[in-house]
Amino acid sequence: MKILIADDDPLVCRSLSMLLSREADMTVTETVSNGAEAMAACKKHLPDVILMDIQMPEMDGIQATRRIKESWPEIRIMMLTTFKDEQNIRLALVAGAEGYLIKSTQVSSMAHQIRTLASGASVLDADVLKQLSGRPQGAKKESADPLTPREKDISALVAEGLSNREIAARLYISEGTVRNTLSVILEKLQLRDRTQLAIHHWKR
Repeated sequence: MKILIADDDPLVCRSLSMLLSREADMTVTETVSNGAEAMAACKKHLPDVILMDIQMPEMDGIQATRRIKESWPEIRIMMLTTFKDEQNIRLALVAGAEGYLIKSTQVSSMAHQIRTLASGASVLDADVLKQLSGRPQGAKKESADPLTPREKDISALVAEGLSNREIAARLYISEGTVRNTLSVILEKLQLRDRTQLAIHHWKR
């Protein structure tokens, strides 16, 4: 898996590059310091995943994400930032980012989340999901819940960022069962995708 790191902090770039390069299935192709350089690096390397900071000179991460997704929609983009305010989160997701992690995430966990993102799933930090849910503390839960216990289990694991394969292994069921159950869950809740399901889970 080819990874591009875009961050204007040289220490962050060096640290991430060194630590992720220890993963057998990951290769850091380049580190860049702004969005314009990230676009140039995409032309050169066509990475599988980009770890993208938000605040960078010349072209910020949100602008770069939007432009990269227009030209290379197959590239998966994980925002990796210190910002966890709702405005930046929503702007990044609207721009096309499939993931949003906070820089305090442990590298071992980050490698797992990168693999999950590359597999096609959306990955959002737990604090980010709570921020998006907008549920005030002490708010009452909705009384009606159409999900079965197994469907609730799968929803909770989706909210943790697990892929279908990982959910299947955790619950000792087949991937096909996970896929089919997930389709039923989305239909029941009238949700579009895994990200909306994760947000729904945190709201409750």
